[in-house]
This record gives sequence, structure tokens and C-alpha cells, in this order.
Amino acid sequence: MKKKLANLDNIYIIGDIGNTDTKIFILNQNLNKIKKIFLKTKLISKAYLSIKLNILKYYKIKFCLFCSVVPPAYKQLKKFLKQKYYTSCSELKDQKFSELVKLKVNRSQVGSDRIANAISIIDNKNNYIVVDFGTATTFDVIIKNTYYGGVIAPGISLSLGTLIKKASLIPSINLSRISKVIGRNTNQAVKAGFYWGYLGLIDNIILMIKRQTKKNFKIIFTGGYAHMFKKLKKNNPIILKDLTIDGLIKVIKNN
Repeated sequence: MKKKLANLDNIYIIGDIGNTDTKIFILNQNLNKIKKIFLKTKLISKAYLSIKLNILKYYKIKFCLFCSVVPPAYKQLKKFLKQKYYTSCSELKDQKFSELVKLKVNRSQVGSDRIANAISIIDNKNNYIVVDFGTATTFDVIIKNTYYGGVIAPGISLSLGTLIKKASLIPSINLSRISKVIGRNTNQAVKAGFYWGYLGLIDNIILMIKRQTKKNFKIIFTGGYAHMFKKLKKNNPIILKDLTIDGLIKVIKNN
């Protein structure tokens, strides 16, 4: 195994540093994904990275590109990769991407992950609404080749965690789709509230975006709970699992 890995040099490291989780991918010379590594963002430290990223010692790293909404975690990761593997790192906002997407907003006011999502699906022909189910539930509006802005709502996991923490009689619950809106016990009631509540939020925000822009959109879902809402009859969403990562790959290809 070590001998095989040692032959894979000139690889790229790309990653999405989120508030809860960090996803890191190793790409080969052709920018194909060959390895995925999950990290807990709050645990990122020199000791933690030494263990979780130990596999990188078998590679020769050409370049690292990240999108991050947690500056201290990115700073720590960048420092570690530079000192340990003598490689350079860049954050998406430090790259040139105007050829890939135009911004109608101040780039300092939009997360790098949301820019990466837009870059990933933009095709200069269609309009898109990207719903990302992360720590926050975000809606991003892409019209032709331009990112117009979006909406930020509380994330599902964050809201559920707060409810469980603050309400002593609410037990830990694994959310899933539920057919009935009226629950017959606490578990069912919470599931119904989150499923049908967020379903209504999603449908209504998409409807309002369509009305205010007077345009039609293709709907893209990504992030942890995307699968739970994939059967929306009104909007027929497309589920794209690694949307943010694919956007970073496009940036590397463009540069």
C-alpha cells in the first residue's frame, strides 16, 4: 500500500472548512478525487491534524485550495500544511474567479462555500437556486453567470440541538421524513415540526425568489439534510453531494 501511494505525486489538496465539519479531498494530477478525509472543525489543531492527515506523507503536494467560513481553523490548517509538507495554501477569495462567476454582492459579505457552490453549477445559460443544508440553511441565487445574493436561515441540526438543549422533556431525535403532520408522541411531533416546518420554509423562500425575480430556476440541494427533502413535488430538486468541492476543482482548472 505504501509503495502504491508513493507513486502518486503532484497531488492537490482541496477542502471545505465549515462551522461543524471540514471535508478534505486529495486529487490526482488529473484533478480526479482519490481520497476523502473528514475532520471535526472545532478539533483542528496541530496534534489532531498530525493524526488525521498522516496519509499525506506519501504524497508530493502541488497546491492546496480551501473555502472556509472559520478563519482560525483555516489559519491553523494552512500553517500545518506549510510547516509539515512545505506546500502553499490559498483561500478561495484570494483566487481570481471573475471568469467563472460575477458577484452582485460584496465578496466580503458572502461565504466562500456559497461562492464555490455557485461556481460549481454555473453554466451561463440557466438560472439556479442552491439550497445548502449546513450549520445554516442557505439559499443562493445564480442568474446566468452572476451570483445575485441569497437567504440565510437557521440550520436544521443547529435548531434541533438548541431545542433539545433548552427543552428538558425533548429527547435526542434522529430526524427523517414523516407522512403525518400531527404527531401522537413527542418523537413524532418533533419530526413533524422540523420536516413540515422546513419544507414550508424551503417552498416559500423559493416561491418568493421566483416572484421577485420573475424568473424560472433549476433547484439544487446539497448538504447533510438534502436527502430528506428530495421529494419536493413543486420544485423537483437535484441532489449534488460534493457541490462545494466541485466548485473548488473548477477554480483550480481555470487557474
